[in-house]
Amino acid sequence: MYEYARMKFYCDEDRCIDCHGCEVACSDANELPVGIHRRKVITLNEGIEGKEFSVSIACMHCTDAPCFQVCPVECFYIREDGIVLHDKDKCIGCGYCLYACPFGAPQFPRDGAFGIRGVMDKCTMCAGGPAPTFSIKERELYGQNRIAEGKVPMCAAICSTNALIVGDAAHVAAIKRARDAAKGKGAMTPYGWDQAYK
Repeated sequence: MYEYARMKFYCDEDRCIDCHGCEVACSDANELPVGIHRRKVITLNEGIEGKEFSVSIACMHCTDAPCFQVCPVECFYIREDGIVLHDKDKCIGCGYCLYACPFGAPQFPRDGAFGIRGVMDKCTMCAGGPAPTFSIKERELYGQNRIAEGKVPMCAAICSTNALIVGDAAHVAAIKRARDAAKGKGAMTPYGWDQAYK
């Protein structure tokens, strides 16, 4: 029996230089409304010398996706390749997915009276949605479908330091292991400006 690839994201905090290029590329490529951020770069331990690092976060397309488990209208579905998508025509904007997601991936366009949030939006790994592939509806509701074009998601394509990698979980893990093994050679300094541009 053929085993499908399980698509995953990984952000290497030793390589992320906090440029926010992935955020901007995602917003631009998918023509997201103001206030919606499918991908966010956060900095931890900011200002603490030697401990500060940045990481790019979005939907991690979990194998056991909590959003999928709590949605009362079953708008989430998990593709055979592991990409977690949702149907905006089914979403009622209840926000359960937001509370269940440990990564804060679900985004809501409105914050109105009586808890009106609007239809949820999140990272699609540039894989479109349930609308017909390459249709106008798919583009308008879910953004680019770069996966169907045989391309990597825009955020990973634009990452100048290759901190953000995406692909089959086994391939991503192999890259991570190779990078970790290489850390033992030479100076163990974070991948930053000096290594990326000199």
